[in-house]
Amino acid sequence: MSDSVGFWKRLLAGFLDGIIVSLPLAIIFGLITGDWENENFSTFFNFLYMLIVPILWYGYTVGKRMMGIRIVRMDGKKLGIGTMLLRYIVAALVYAITLGIGFIVSAFMVGIRKDHRAIHDFIAGTYVTSNKP
Repeated sequence: MSDSVGFWKRLLAGFLDGIIVSLPLAIIFGLITGDWENENFSTFFNFLYMLIVPILWYGYTVGKRMMGIRIVRMDGKKLGIGTMLLRYIVAALVYAITLGIGFIVSAFMVGIRKDHRAIHDFIAGTYVTSNKP
């Protein structure tokens, strides 16, 4: 797994997803609903984007594609809904239960571990790679 991707590329990919997908979604739903304080719709569609796009696009999101990285399963099988639910929902629960400490630990894991896997990668059996599909 020498092709696994470290902290900075993953962070920048997430930042790009935020600017290119999440921010426009928030603006669109704000314009449509007139409610700039309620982020429920844009949060829901952002969640669907993070859940479904990697399944349909070989592990890529827009930000990951721009950075040349993607999510893959450890066993080499295709990403599925179960894997992505584990990666996002179960991991989010772990991060919430630990009051964010798990998220901080994950950031350090990605930065320090040789395999660059975070807690959500271990939960879902995934890692982030620069290998093409």
